[in-house]
Amino acid sequence: MSEFLSNLINNFLIAFGVIIGASIFAGIGAIITDHPPMKTMLDLADSIKIWAMAIALGGTFSSFKAIEKGLFQGELKYIIKQAIYVLTAIFGANTGYAFIKLLHKCGEIWHE
Repeated sequence: MSEFLSNLINNFLIAFGVIIGASIFAGIGAIITDHPPMKTMLDLADSIKIWAMAIALGGTFSSFKAIEKGLFQGELKYIIKQAIYVLTAIFGANTGYAFIKLLHKCGEIWHE
């Protein structure tokens, strides 16, 4: 498997995992502190999407460095690759958020 494809899969799954993991632990914390767990999970998942993306990319400085290399050294492929990495991380974070929303919706249906 190519390094590019491996990085895409890793970026997606890291962003997805950050959202899911943080939401689950926030839900556990909400149960312990007697707050509504699903609402807490949904609110947190929505608020940390940008952080999940930054974590998946390995920090923002490496992204800026790749863009700088693309702009000032005329390497357009670095800019395109970085844009694809960013889009993949965004997609992973949004997929994680959609999963938490699905859990919330299922909880509402089962609760009726």
